[in-house]
Amino acid sequence: MILNFVLIAMILAMLIPMYEAWQDDDIWQKMLAFASFATKTSITILVVSVLRDDWMIGVVGVIILSVGNAGLMLLANIIKRLNEV
Repeated sequence: MILNFVLIAMILAMLIPMYEAWQDDDIWQKMLAFASFATKTSITILVVSVLRDDWMIGVVGVIILSVGNAGLMLLANIIKRLNEV
């Protein structure tokens, strides 16, 4: 019961930055929201992998956590450079 509540709370916490980015048209606000969403998703995947005792799912969560935000930050840098030209 408590574990289901924790997972539901984590999913609701993931939606908060998306709602904030939806209200604003600033591209940087949207990029930060997606980075926050990716981080929270990977943490949720890690929690699920611990609950299910499945290390393969945990490996996917670690890969998303370590590499996912790097790609997003590279994209943000490209957009920044395009706006400067």
